[in-house]
Amino acid sequence: MLSTKPYLLRAFYDWIVDSQCTPYILVDATYPRCNLPQMFVEDGRITLNISPDATRDFLITADILQFKASFSGIIHLISAPVAAVLAIYANENQQGMFFDPEEEGVDTQISSETQKTRASHLRLIENDDN
Repeated sequence: MLSTKPYLLRAFYDWIVDSQCTPYILVDATYPRCNLPQMFVEDGRITLNISPDATRDFLITADILQFKASFSGIIHLISAPVAAVLAIYANENQQGMFFDPEEEGVDTQISSETQKTRASHLRLIENDDN
């Protein structure tokens, strides 16, 4: 199955903006393939304002989050793998979603034994409306 993370990021982004709040993301700046303004990275992390007023060409795909933003008057193309995003939240009240740090290439499939255990409590219900 596809990762739910990009879908959750888009949903929370829309919810925060529709609530007239400012969406922020927390990114693991040490994650491979991040293109971030290093002068604003602290302790390997960076917090970014991703509001429509602060960004241009904002995009979240299945694999990457990217946009253009101005830092100290210079426009930067910001990009980070979706897996590097640690949180998305409203700056005004800190409501949002925090994610567990992910390792690249980790297999997130449920084992066949776990699937059997979960499926064992299911039963077929037949419809008698025939």
